[in-house]
Amino acid sequence: METSAIIGYAAAVLSTVSFVPQVIKTLKTKDTSGISLLMYSVFTAGVALWLIFGIMTANKPVTIANVIVLILASMVLAMKIRYK
Repeated sequence: METSAIIGYAAAVLSTVSFVPQVIKTLKTKDTSGISLLMYSVFTAGVALWLIFGIMTANKPVTIANVIVLILASMVLAMKIRYK
């Protein structure tokens, strides 16, 4: 495996794993008061665009990471809208 691929996968894992505690906390508490609806909306849209970019360029680390983060971010965004 090339060094760039290893770095890409490591970045994908670290970025994705760092997002998980926020999702778990939000799922448990259903408290979204500290989350900006505008920021999460923009963030989720950005992640969706990164996913499209990853697919279009056949970049597996970008695609895999952004599939996972898009699911997690969408969950938090849905909770923010639901428990507003």
